[in-house]
Amino acid sequence: MNRRKPEWVKSKIFAGDKFARVIRTLKDLQLHTVCVEAKCPNLGECWNHGTATFLILGDICTRNCKFCATKTGNPRGVVDYEEPERILRAVKEMNLDYVVITSVTRDDLPDQGAEIYATTVKLLKKAKPEILVEVLVPDLRAKLECIKKVTDAGVDVFAHNVEVVKRLTPSIRDRRASYETSLATLRIAKELNRNLFTKSGFMVGLGETNEEIIQTMREIRDVEVNFLTIGQYLQPSRNHAEVMKYYTPEEFREFEKIALSMGFDYVASAPLVRSSYMAGEFYLKTVKRNVI
Repeated sequence: MNRRKPEWVKSKIFAGDKFARVIRTLKDLQLHTVCVEAKCPNLGECWNHGTATFLILGDICTRNCKFCATKTGNPRGVVDYEEPERILRAVKEMNLDYVVITSVTRDDLPDQGAEIYATTVKLLKKAKPEILVEVLVPDLRAKLECIKKVTDAGVDVFAHNVEVVKRLTPSIRDRRASYETSLATLRIAKELNRNLFTKSGFMVGLGETNEEIIQTMREIRDVEVNFLTIGQYLQPSRNHAEVMKYYTPEEFREFEKIALSMGFDYVASAPLVRSSYMAGEFYLKTVKRNVI
């Protein structure tokens, strides 16, 4: 089923000095970004703003979800322990005041990579105490000790995505992922630190119903998540799940209205919204303007 992309899901092409600087910095420091690995439609816009979401723990994911363009395989326990230092260098060179750290899923590691997350966050906070750090973690198998390593590191926003509605989880996400585990990870993070801002998101366009979308919002809010993102699923290649529907900007605005009525502090709902898209602005609009 080939569905023609409507105009509202076509990305703008950006170029400029900041864009070139990001490319040069990432290449020089041998760093990965989720922007590239996941073929994010906002890559040009974010990079032209001089921001990027750093992808730690390599570029090979142990899971094979049908929506994701990231490479899958067995990293065989390999960890680059110098990576946090290179990220710090990149942050300094790019003069960032808000950083997003995410990673592939590393089921091959006993702690799912939690220690490297913690090391990276602590390093950034020590070098630049005023910096705001958001982490977008895999489910960490909802292990309390792994989640605690990350939350104790001093993160400002703890994010994990449920990705799709509950019914579609078995067919779209890797068999080792579960909707319940994702909700548990978010719940545990909030229980560990009541003052921590938590964030989650999911994609639409994979065959879900409006009722399922609303139920997903409600269940995410039930575990006291503060920030919610909803975006249009875009097929990375013919080998990935097909797009079943392109939602209109008006429909996304209605989702936003419904979610806000449930008590979320901030909702980003639009066709090209991704979980880490303009993350700095996302945080600042809520906290710095005293919305919460």
